[in-house]
Amino acid sequence: MMSDCCENLPPDCCDMRGMLSFMMLWLLLKRDMYGQEMAEEMGRRRGSKPNPGTLYPALSDLEAKGLVTSRQEGRRRVYSLTEEGRAGAVEACEYFCRAYADIFAEFQPGLEA
Repeated sequence: MMSDCCENLPPDCCDMRGMLSFMMLWLLLKRDMYGQEMAEEMGRRRGSKPNPGTLYPALSDLEAKGLVTSRQEGRRRVYSLTEEGRAGAVEACEYFCRAYADIFAEFQPGLEA
């Protein structure tokens, strides 16, 4: 859990600016996935898939940080969260909800702010 002094800062586990790593951690909270599967799921949610030149470096970065591990299954590399990654994903979700909950609560499609 984050301390009160850091309450308004995003967690170290992911870069909230582009939110790619946040989305990856969120998807891996649900189940282990291989890269293309993750890209397709992101495409369904966002309307566009990240390209391999964006996706795999981000996965490598998460792996280097100790948040994700990978294993080879046939021709596919399957990614899963470490315990630290699971804790980071939960922390990131809590941060996201704190940071953006008022926007979701107040937003009404079709109305100007």
